[in-house]
Amino acid sequence: MKTLGLTLGKFAPLHKGHQFMFETALREVDELIVVIYETKVSPVPLQIRANWILRLYPAVRVIEAWDGPGGYSDDREHEIREEQYILGLLKGEQVTHFYSSEFYGEHMSLALGAIDRRVDEARVQVPVSATMVRSDPYQYRGYVSGLVYRDLITKVVFVGAMSTGKSTITEALARRYGTVFASEYGRDYWTEHQVDRRIGLEAFDEIAVGHLEQEERALLDANRYLFVDTNAITTYMYALDYHGKAPELLTRLALENAQRYDMFFLCDDDIPYDDTWDRSGDQKRHVFHQQIIADLKERRIPYITLRGTLKERISKVDSVLAKFKPYGNYFGELEH
Repeated sequence: MKTLGLTLGKFAPLHKGHQFMFETALREVDELIVVIYETKVSPVPLQIRANWILRLYPAVRVIEAWDGPGGYSDDREHEIREEQYILGLLKGEQVTHFYSSEFYGEHMSLALGAIDRRVDEARVQVPVSATMVRSDPYQYRGYVSGLVYRDLITKVVFVGAMSTGKSTITEALARRYGTVFASEYGRDYWTEHQVDRRIGLEAFDEIAVGHLEQEERALLDANRYLFVDTNAITTYMYALDYHGKAPELLTRLALENAQRYDMFFLCDDDIPYDDTWDRSGDQKRHVFHQQIIADLKERRIPYITLRGTLKERISKVDSVLAKFKPYGNYFGELEH
């Protein structure tokens, strides 16, 4: 007889206690179904939370419960609603084991005619809960997969021409918010590999990949925010400037970068030009700055311009981040 396990929850966020339960179930049954509920307790959309499970456990069958009964309660009316809802989702499919680490394991198992499998109900094996993680993701990040944790971080990128203060404000904000930053990988790469102030076309792919890898490492140590100095879109613009074209991989990564960050800030060219040996002059900066603006507009990427002194720019970022809600409609909120 085929054994079929079932568990349910919000997984907001998915943590290693949930994973311990999944892995226990996968050892004990032939197939596991995970029902994941829509919820207001976390801003992370349901489909992203479902994707965490699918990517970590491809063998699991995930059902997205967009209209499921919300909340937990031992009120019998609520229990009946939840039982009827789950039975409706299963459409007659017979569950043999119901997995949980909560009190509702009893009534759901009875309704399903399944074995009541409580896994680490006392939180001894994995002493964490989703409520704890939501209260302080940074403190409890050791109990969360890197795949999940990166989606709990607000990613803020600073773009602009050379010598517009991107590196300065990125580092300053990381100190201010007690978090980490991702530096401009391309600048270090160029310094190491340039020959007569030039690098080959294929090098721009290496820069884009190296920068993304650096960002991903930094995300695991970020505390609420990750501040990023430039991105693949900037690298793409430099490739066009150097060679009149961009390699295929870089072009694709630049397209994907439009969705990678929660907030784009454009550093204006209104500050004094720092004429170092690796730069091409103030006139070049002004031209490149206009090209970057045009590219952002072409990609339909909303951005906020930073002008003035470092203090003025930081104040502007502070005011924006104070209003920003992860996965929210920031520009829609500004209308109110």
